[in-house]
Amino acid sequence: MNEARSGTAPTVLRIVLGKRLGALREKAKVTREAAAEVLDVTPLTIRRMENSEVSLKLPYVRLLLQAYGVGEPEASEFVELAKDANRPGWWHRFRDALPGWFSAYVSLEDEAGLIRTYEPHYVPGLLQTEDYARAVLRVGAQGNARELERRVALRIKRQELLTKPDAPALWILMEEAVLRRPVGDADVMRAQIDRLLEATDLPNVTLQVMPFSVGPHLGAFGPFHLFRFDIPELPDIVYTEALTGAAYMDQRSDVVAYLEVLDHMSARAAPVDETRAFLRVIRKEL
Repeated sequence: MNEARSGTAPTVLRIVLGKRLGALREKAKVTREAAAEVLDVTPLTIRRMENSEVSLKLPYVRLLLQAYGVGEPEASEFVELAKDANRPGWWHRFRDALPGWFSAYVSLEDEAGLIRTYEPHYVPGLLQTEDYARAVLRVGAQGNARELERRVALRIKRQELLTKPDAPALWILMEEAVLRRPVGDADVMRAQIDRLLEATDLPNVTLQVMPFSVGPHLGAFGPFHLFRFDIPELPDIVYTEALTGAAYMDQRSDVVAYLEVLDHMSARAAPVDETRAFLRVIRKEL
């Protein structure tokens, strides 16, 4: 999984099925070139299907499963899953306000069992108040009020994830600068800190602040997110964002490097109880 800039991003189920399709091909000892001949396409198309870069065309899926020697009922179950994978996620209705490269992020977030986040600039979207989100998003809305409100609505909708029955574990590490940077007026910041304090009471949320006193550290180059899933075929995935796009990394060496940095920073950051006390002190200063 590499950089994503535009187009319809895959759902997690499509990513999983792409990997399964590749595993079935390898188990059957069929090359991509031979699989391509079955469909009368190029090997690039097979690679793109396995890497979830295109939707899974059901006639193609059926032919490939037959070529790989997959019998019933496994083949029928796979096809039914492919139908589900090709259906857009709930966030599709926000596509007018959602960059194509961010759609994959929402899909990963929606299916993850664990989300670990490092944020040096702003409160992460899953914990933002509506007013704070509006103030942050206004910077990129360029005066388009409707687009702004659609983005705010999507951000608030995403937060339902934290209280659903199978909610993921969320572990956030924020820089002290996040709390010191004024976003909106003092009332907005006080309400946002109250929201963070409330979030620390959720059993699935761990929040730590990295105080200025820690000094330089390994993660100071920019924000990133790590997703872990309860799906055997799906590896840990790291998401990083730039001005015009994003990168999704699942290579083991990349993921391990980010995970080691997260663990190192978390050991140096304020523990949860100290973070709560720190938040209360900053709120009094506003």
